[in-house]
Amino acid sequence: MKFYPQERVALFIDGANLYATARALGFDIDYKRLQDFFAGQCNLVRAFYYTALVEDQEYSPIRPLVDWLDYNGYTMVTKPTKEFTDATGRRKIKGNMDIELAIDVMEMSAHLEHIVLFSGDGDFRRLVEAVQRRGVRVTVISTLRSQPAMIADELRRQADIFVDLSSLRDHVTRQAAENTSARDHGRSHVDDDDDEDYDDDDEEYYEDEPLYERH
Repeated sequence: MKFYPQERVALFIDGANLYATARALGFDIDYKRLQDFFAGQCNLVRAFYYTALVEDQEYSPIRPLVDWLDYNGYTMVTKPTKEFTDATGRRKIKGNMDIELAIDVMEMSAHLEHIVLFSGDGDFRRLVEAVQRRGVRVTVISTLRSQPAMIADELRRQADIFVDLSSLRDHVTRQAAENTSARDHGRSHVDDDDDEDYDDDDEEYYEDEPLYERH
């Protein structure tokens, strides 16, 4: 990645998309290491994390992660999921954060020189183009090394810089010896509208993020 000295940078993390990308590459994201890595590379102004939450659950497996991120320097953007029944009678839960992410990117672009987008969703191509017209550089982080690729071709081409998440593995992966008091893993199912390059036949996301000790 190429950052200029004192360049004002913000991270915009599509939580479900990043989780699915890391899972396809076979590792878990350590969000403390990720934050520290970027803070050491640039003038990191803010890090946004977007995820939908299932309400009215006795236990939400993603809630400890959301709480940890909120207490450790991330700006959390959440909203309740919506439940519906599809044509086959299956109960589905949907949570699309694209609009929230796009609005924040457009609003923040007036105060930034560089945006780092963690997503491979091709729907963000026009968003990237719009902020580039404002003079803001855009780095997109996803992967071509999964089968199929998690990054939409049109988004990769539009970005000023494309970084394969696999190349950051040594800097952002969760280490086995790490001190984590909340190690329980769970799954929450969130549907999203995805790019055609996404291998997600039943449109279900499974968020099984690492949980961290609150500092």
